[in-house]
Amino acid sequence: MADTHRGGTGVEIRRRTATHLAASSPTRASAVGVADAGPQQWHRGMTLLAAISLFIGTRDAWTTAMASRPPVAAVISVCYASILVCSVLALLVRRRPALIRVDAAVLVTAVALVVCGYLLDHTGTDEAALTSQAAAQILHGRPVYGQAWPWLFDMHDVGITKTMSGGADYTYGYPPLTALLAAPVHAVLHSTAAATLVPTVALLASSVLLWFLLPAPWRSAGTAVCLGFGLLPHYAYAGYPAVTALALLVAVVVRWPGTGEGGHLGAGGVLRAACLGAACAAQQLAWFLAPFLLIGLYAVRRGELGPRRALAVTARYTATAALTWAAANAYFAVQDFSGWLHGILLPLDQKAILHGQGVMGISYYFTDGSSRLDFYSYGSQLLLFGLLAATLLFIRRLGPALTVLPWLAFYLATRSQDGYFLMMTPLWLAAAATVPAAAFATAWQPRLPRLTGRRAKAVVAAGLLAPALACVAIAAGSPPPLRMSLAPHFTQRGSRAGVSAIDVRAVNTTGTALQPHFASRTGQGASNWWTITSGPAVLAPHASAEYRVAPEGGFRAISRGHGPGSYLIAVTGTPMTISSAHIPDGSAAR
Repeated sequence: MADTHRGGTGVEIRRRTATHLAASSPTRASAVGVADAGPQQWHRGMTLLAAISLFIGTRDAWTTAMASRPPVAAVISVCYASILVCSVLALLVRRRPALIRVDAAVLVTAVALVVCGYLLDHTGTDEAALTSQAAAQILHGRPVYGQAWPWLFDMHDVGITKTMSGGADYTYGYPPLTALLAAPVHAVLHSTAAATLVPTVALLASSVLLWFLLPAPWRSAGTAVCLGFGLLPHYAYAGYPAVTALALLVAVVVRWPGTGEGGHLGAGGVLRAACLGAACAAQQLAWFLAPFLLIGLYAVRRGELGPRRALAVTARYTATAALTWAAANAYFAVQDFSGWLHGILLPLDQKAILHGQGVMGISYYFTDGSSRLDFYSYGSQLLLFGLLAATLLFIRRLGPALTVLPWLAFYLATRSQDGYFLMMTPLWLAAAATVPAAAFATAWQPRLPRLTGRRAKAVVAAGLLAPALACVAIAAGSPPPLRMSLAPHFTQRGSRAGVSAIDVRAVNTTGTALQPHFASRTGQGASNWWTITSGPAVLAPHASAEYRVAPEGGFRAISRGHGPGSYLIAVTGTPMTISSAHIPDGSAAR
């Protein structure tokens, strides 16, 4: 090359001398050699955030351990030191392999903290109590489904799911895999610890698996989502079967568009399909993700292989998953088919009392009720179908968000609590790290005539979602079926003010006979059912009646002068309705 001079075009041209070459060679070598390159700054950030996430809840665990298990507190103190050292190293190490070793140290620290947390709290909640009882039934050869176990809910910290028909659910309402896995553990431990150990071990195993499956810069993010933030470990300690399903779905979701590539499932594809079937046999949440995965898999493979071979590989994948699911359920289906079917479908049709942060809160918390609560459920179902259709039509656009889309439908449901989808968030991260948008560039999409522009596609997408939104509008805009006026009977227990009974005048404003059941609420949630001491069981259409209702135990504390106040609610199961009325605090009378 020439020495520096000014060319005719005004461009300065420099001759590279030997000195320049010698100086640039090491730089080029370090840029090319991946092992010698320094860590990316966002990788450092991921590691640091994961370390910080481990602080959440650790102090409470240490405080509890110091009072009951000092050796566990000592381990937590060591973990504190590990968090601090990992945080320093995350910012100081200069090589990628060194930062990956820091990521591994963060994972080991997180695992140690989760084990400590389990040792401090492994009694579980209602999910653990039910799973433990189901495991005991399996060990003794007795039926699992269709059996009521009300005594389980007399234990401390064991919640109960109340139904809109005025009752509660005392039966096992999950697929059987988690109980099957807990059965041999229960034979040794003989307590609910068996039902909490299985999901805890599953969570730890899936976290380690995810760490190895994710690209290096994402690994600590996986540790934070699975074991940090104080979220998922507590669901595992509580004994949620959904954690077992999550652990199985990790292997399914990571790099899922590569399943069946070239028209052959191979050992990896068969294993993924088996994990999907096993997840569906562990908890119902996996059912909602499965159709989205199958649609996405078919669309990606059809873009590569054509319709016939894509259908064949998707069918083999589906059949493998179905056979795995059937193998886990076969014994129970043969033992009592009706009870088994009712049990695994129970969360879908039990009509549990309203709960959650979704749009049903409009009718539960912000208005006096609704006579058409069923339309929230209709809207949730229509939104799910609409999202499935949108995924099929626009897989190239929606494919990267496929693991998140199923949970949008829960926001419209009458049980819209975050726990129904929060446990699946590691799958969101797994897809974000391993399923880029480029994986869907050649995916097949149905051709829609005259719909080629963005505006036309937006209209189609809006049309798919509009029925769900219409149902929500109907549910939220419907007035309460009962018009209630209250006359409470106040009483005092020590320093607490409350009511011993409430006289209710109720007018049925609808053309349907209603069988009301009464409870109270302060803030979110609802009390146990109140007893109807006088008044008709069924209120005829457009009729009015006088009721006297009393709280459980003859006393219900009410808030006075501050906060949102207390409300009396009246609910019916068929049709699903709710009516609310504010309970006066009695201050005006004084």
